Amino acid sequence: MVEVVDAERLEQKRKAVIRARSRKDKHAYFEGVAEARFVLRKVFRMVEEVAKQAGLDPLAHQALIQIYGSADMSLRIKDLAERLDIAPAFASSLIKILSTKGFIKRTRAGADVRAVQLTVTPNGIELLHQIDSAVKVHVDYFATQLTPSQREAAVSILMFYVGLSLDTTAGDP
Repeated sequence: MVEVVDAERLEQKRKAVIRARSRKDKHAYFEGVAEARFVLRKVFRMVEEVAKQAGLDPLAHQALIQIYGSADMSLRIKDLAERLDIAPAFASSLIKILSTKGFIKRTRAGADVRAVQLTVTPNGIELLHQIDSAVKVHVDYFATQLTPSQREAAVSILMFYVGLSLDTTAGDP
């Protein structure tokens, strides 16, 4: 079951977070940060566990997601490194592992022989689908355990982090 968000209440919560961050007592802000980190960490751990069970290192799984989930379903190694927030040399190591397992394909990107374009193979896509299907049950159950207040606190922090507002009249508090 999907819960409908009360946009006005969520926007009020987001504004309260912003106000709390500039006060001496930042408890309301850190309460939202705690909920957001709890939700994200819990979900990421579920995904990591399923990826491990599928024989894939969690960071390699993230690499597949970043490549396949990119607009062109293709990334250069340097762009993948940036998306994963790792050194290009480490990204290159991940790519070798994924390529050896048949989950990605490397091709030269244009005239620069150093530039390599990465795409996910059909086997890699199938693995991503399998992992996602296995994770869905766990995430769906976890979501039912969250209170509306926990959901709102987590979402309000995420909105704050990405600079998103539901207020159509513009301007922060």
